Amino acid sequence: MRKQSEILEIMKIFESRDPNPRCELNYSNAYTLLVAVVLSAQSTDKGVNKATEELFKIADTPQKMLDLGIEKLKNYIKTIGLYNNKAKNIIALSEDLVKKHNGEVPHQREALESLAGVGRKTANVVLNVWFNEPTLAVDTHVTRISHRLDFSQGKTPLEIEKDLVKNLPDKYIKNANHWLVLFGRYICKAQKPDCSSCPVFEYCKSKDKIKNY
Repeated sequence: MRKQSEILEIMKIFESRDPNPRCELNYSNAYTLLVAVVLSAQSTDKGVNKATEELFKIADTPQKMLDLGIEKLKNYIKTIGLYNNKAKNIIALSEDLVKKHNGEVPHQREALESLAGVGRKTANVVLNVWFNEPTLAVDTHVTRISHRLDFSQGKTPLEIEKDLVKNLPDKYIKNANHWLVLFGRYICKAQKPDCSSCPVFEYCKSKDKIKNY
Protein backbone atom coordinates (compact mmCIF):
# COMPACT_ATOMS: atom_id res chain seq x y z
CA MET A 1 0.00 0.00 0.00
CA ARG A 2 1.19 3.51 -0.79
CA LYS A 3 2.78 5.61 1.94
CA GLN A 4 0.43 7.88 3.87
CA SER A 5 2.43 10.95 2.84
CA GLU A 6 1.86 10.13 -0.85
CA ILE A 7 -1.84 9.50 -0.31
CA LEU A 8 -2.10 12.93 1.29
CA GLU A 9 -0.22 14.51 -1.63
CA ILE A 10 -2.73 13.01 -4.06
CA MET A 11 -5.68 14.18 -1.97
CA LYS A 12 -4.22 17.70 -1.90
CA ILE A 13 -4.15 17.65 -5.70
CA PHE A 14 -7.80 16.60 -5.82
CA GLU A 15 -8.60 19.31 -3.27
CA SER A 16 -6.83 22.00 -5.32
CA ARG A 17 -8.92 21.10 -8.37
CA ASP A 18 -12.24 20.74 -6.55
CA PRO A 19 -12.24 22.04 -2.96
CA ASN A 20 -15.97 21.51 -2.44
CA PRO A 21 -17.04 18.37 -4.35
CA ARG A 22 -20.72 17.54 -4.37
CA CYS A 23 -22.85 14.45 -4.70
CA GLU A 24 -24.36 14.38 -8.19
CA LEU A 25 -27.68 12.92 -7.09
CA ASN A 26 -30.52 15.43 -6.92
CA TYR A 27 -32.33 15.74 -3.58
CA SER A 28 -34.17 18.35 -1.51
CA ASN A 29 -34.07 16.85 1.98
CA ALA A 30 -32.66 13.90 3.91
CA TYR A 31 -35.46 11.61 2.78
CA THR A 32 -35.11 12.29 -0.93
CA LEU A 33 -31.34 11.86 -0.59
CA LEU A 34 -31.88 8.49 1.09
CA VAL A 35 -34.29 7.35 -1.63
CA ALA A 36 -31.99 8.56 -4.40
CA VAL A 37 -29.03 6.66 -2.93
CA VAL A 38 -31.10 3.48 -2.59
CA LEU A 39 -32.13 3.84 -6.23
CA SER A 40 -28.55 4.46 -7.36
CA ALA A 41 -27.34 0.94 -6.54
CA GLN A 42 -26.11 -0.58 -9.82
CA SER A 43 -27.53 2.45 -11.65
CA THR A 44 -26.12 5.78 -12.82
CA ASP A 45 -26.74 9.04 -11.00
CA LYS A 46 -27.93 10.51 -14.28
CA GLY A 47 -30.54 7.79 -14.68
CA VAL A 48 -31.71 8.17 -11.08
CA ASN A 49 -32.02 11.94 -11.41
CA LYS A 50 -34.12 11.55 -14.53
CA ALA A 51 -36.50 9.17 -12.76
CA THR A 52 -36.77 11.17 -9.53
CA GLU A 53 -37.30 14.54 -11.18
CA GLU A 54 -41.06 13.96 -11.33
CA LEU A 55 -41.27 11.50 -8.43
CA PHE A 56 -39.91 13.93 -5.85
CA LYS A 57 -42.40 16.59 -6.89
CA ILE A 58 -45.19 14.50 -5.39
CA ALA A 59 -43.39 12.21 -2.92
CA ASP A 60 -40.69 13.98 -0.96
CA THR A 61 -41.59 12.60 2.47
CA PRO A 62 -42.10 9.04 3.76
CA GLN A 63 -45.85 9.56 4.20
CA LYS A 64 -46.29 10.99 0.71
CA MET A 65 -44.42 7.98 -0.67
CA LEU A 66 -46.73 5.63 1.20
CA ASP A 67 -49.73 7.57 -0.09
CA LEU A 68 -48.37 7.18 -3.63
CA GLY A 69 -48.17 3.42 -3.23
CA ILE A 70 -45.87 0.81 -4.67
CA GLU A 71 -47.46 0.42 -8.10
CA LYS A 72 -47.39 4.14 -8.89
CA LEU A 73 -43.87 4.33 -7.49
CA LYS A 74 -42.80 1.61 -9.92
CA ASN A 75 -44.11 3.66 -12.82
CA TYR A 76 -41.80 6.50 -11.88
CA ILE A 77 -38.69 4.37 -11.43
CA LYS A 78 -39.20 1.62 -14.04
CA THR A 79 -36.29 2.95 -16.11
CA ILE A 80 -33.91 2.12 -13.24
CA GLY A 81 -32.35 -1.31 -12.86
CA LEU A 82 -33.86 -3.63 -10.23
CA TYR A 83 -36.77 -1.23 -9.87
CA ASN A 84 -39.23 -3.83 -8.52
CA ASN A 85 -37.04 -4.70 -5.56
CA LYS A 86 -36.04 -1.08 -5.02
CA ALA A 87 -39.70 -0.04 -4.94
CA LYS A 88 -40.40 -2.65 -2.23
CA ASN A 89 -37.46 -1.39 -0.19
CA ILE A 90 -38.49 2.26 -0.54
CA ILE A 91 -42.04 1.52 0.64
CA ALA A 92 -40.71 -0.61 3.52
CA LEU A 93 -38.18 1.98 4.67
CA SER A 94 -40.83 4.70 4.40
CA GLU A 95 -43.11 2.68 6.68
CA ASP A 96 -40.30 2.29 9.22
CA LEU A 97 -39.47 6.00 9.08
CA VAL A 98 -43.11 6.89 9.80
CA LYS A 99 -43.64 4.27 12.51
CA LYS A 100 -40.28 4.33 14.28
CA HIS A 101 -38.71 7.72 13.54
CA ASN A 102 -41.60 10.17 13.33
CA GLY A 103 -41.11 10.46 9.58
CA GLU A 104 -37.52 11.68 9.94
CA VAL A 105 -34.33 10.14 8.58
CA PRO A 106 -32.26 9.09 11.62
CA HIS A 107 -28.76 10.43 12.20
CA GLN A 108 -27.49 7.17 13.70
CA ARG A 109 -25.72 4.57 11.55
CA GLU A 110 -27.37 1.60 13.25
CA ALA A 111 -30.83 3.05 12.69
CA LEU A 112 -30.06 3.84 9.06
CA GLU A 113 -28.71 0.36 8.36
CA SER A 114 -31.83 -1.20 9.89
CA LEU A 115 -33.92 0.28 7.05
CA ALA A 116 -34.81 -1.85 4.03
CA GLY A 117 -32.29 -1.56 1.20
CA VAL A 118 -29.85 0.46 3.30
CA GLY A 119 -26.37 -0.98 3.79
CA ARG A 120 -23.17 0.57 5.03
CA LYS A 121 -22.43 2.38 1.76
CA THR A 122 -25.85 4.05 1.62
CA ALA A 123 -25.67 4.96 5.31
CA ASN A 124 -22.23 6.49 4.76
CA VAL A 125 -23.50 8.63 1.90
CA VAL A 126 -26.44 9.96 3.95
CA LEU A 127 -24.26 10.60 7.01
CA ASN A 128 -21.67 12.37 4.87
CA VAL A 129 -23.82 14.40 2.49
CA TRP A 130 -26.73 15.33 4.74
CA PHE A 131 -25.33 15.16 8.26
CA ASN A 132 -21.83 16.38 7.34
CA GLU A 133 -20.10 13.44 9.01
CA PRO A 134 -16.57 12.33 8.02
CA THR A 135 -17.72 9.01 6.57
CA LEU A 136 -16.44 7.37 3.41
CA ALA A 137 -18.71 5.36 1.12
CA VAL A 138 -16.92 2.75 -0.97
CA ASP A 139 -18.55 1.96 -4.30
CA THR A 140 -17.13 0.41 -7.48
CA HIS A 141 -15.39 3.67 -8.48
CA VAL A 142 -13.75 4.08 -5.08
CA THR A 143 -12.72 0.42 -5.06
CA ARG A 144 -11.20 0.58 -8.53
CA ILE A 145 -9.35 3.86 -7.99
CA SER A 146 -8.11 2.80 -4.55
CA HIS A 147 -6.62 -0.33 -6.08
CA ARG A 148 -5.24 1.51 -9.11
CA LEU A 149 -3.53 4.21 -7.04
CA ASP A 150 -2.55 1.70 -4.33
CA PHE A 151 -4.46 3.42 -1.54
CA SER A 152 -5.63 -0.02 -0.51
CA GLN A 153 -5.57 -3.57 -1.80
CA GLY A 154 -8.50 -4.55 0.38
CA LYS A 155 -10.82 -7.16 -1.07
CA THR A 156 -14.02 -5.81 0.49
CA PRO A 157 -15.52 -2.30 0.66
CA LEU A 158 -15.10 -2.32 4.45
CA GLU A 159 -11.39 -3.20 4.20
CA ILE A 160 -10.85 -0.40 1.70
CA GLU A 161 -12.83 2.04 3.83
CA LYS A 162 -10.72 1.19 6.89
CA ASP A 163 -7.47 1.67 4.96
CA LEU A 164 -8.56 5.06 3.65
CA VAL A 165 -9.94 6.30 6.98
CA LYS A 166 -6.74 5.19 8.74
CA ASN A 167 -4.61 7.30 6.40
CA LEU A 168 -6.76 10.42 5.98
CA PRO A 169 -7.61 13.34 8.28
CA ASP A 170 -11.32 14.10 8.74
CA LYS A 171 -11.29 16.99 6.25
CA TYR A 172 -10.19 14.59 3.50
CA ILE A 173 -12.40 11.72 4.60
CA LYS A 174 -15.40 14.00 4.13
CA ASN A 175 -14.53 14.66 0.48
CA ALA A 176 -12.58 11.55 -0.54
CA ASN A 177 -15.60 9.61 -1.77
CA HIS A 178 -16.69 12.46 -4.03
CA TRP A 179 -13.19 13.06 -5.37
CA LEU A 180 -12.61 9.39 -6.17
CA VAL A 181 -16.09 8.86 -7.65
CA LEU A 182 -15.86 11.91 -9.89
CA PHE A 183 -12.29 11.05 -10.87
CA GLY A 184 -13.34 7.53 -11.78
CA ARG A 185 -16.47 8.68 -13.57
CA TYR A 186 -14.95 11.38 -15.76
CA ILE A 187 -11.18 10.86 -16.02
CA CYS A 188 -9.90 7.49 -14.84
CA LYS A 189 -12.73 5.61 -16.53
CA ALA A 190 -12.88 1.85 -16.26
CA GLN A 191 -12.91 1.11 -19.99
CA LYS A 192 -10.51 3.79 -21.18
CA PRO A 193 -8.71 5.99 -18.66
CA ASP A 194 -8.13 9.51 -19.96
CA CYS A 195 -4.50 9.66 -18.86
CA SER A 196 -3.86 12.90 -20.75
CA SER A 197 -6.26 14.68 -18.38
CA CYS A 198 -5.13 12.94 -15.20
CA PRO A 199 -3.97 15.33 -12.45
CA VAL A 200 -2.18 12.51 -10.60
CA PHE A 201 -0.58 10.83 -13.61
CA GLU A 202 2.90 10.84 -12.05
CA TYR A 203 1.64 8.83 -9.06
CA CYS A 204 0.00 6.11 -11.15
CA LYS A 205 1.89 2.86 -11.69
CA SER A 206 -0.83 1.01 -13.59
CA LYS A 207 0.45 -1.04 -16.51
CA ASP A 208 -2.04 0.43 -18.97
CA LYS A 209 -1.46 4.12 -18.26
CA ILE A 210 1.17 4.82 -20.93
CA LYS A 211 -0.77 3.31 -23.82
CA ASN A 212 -3.69 5.58 -22.99
CA TYR A 213 -1.64 8.72 -22.71
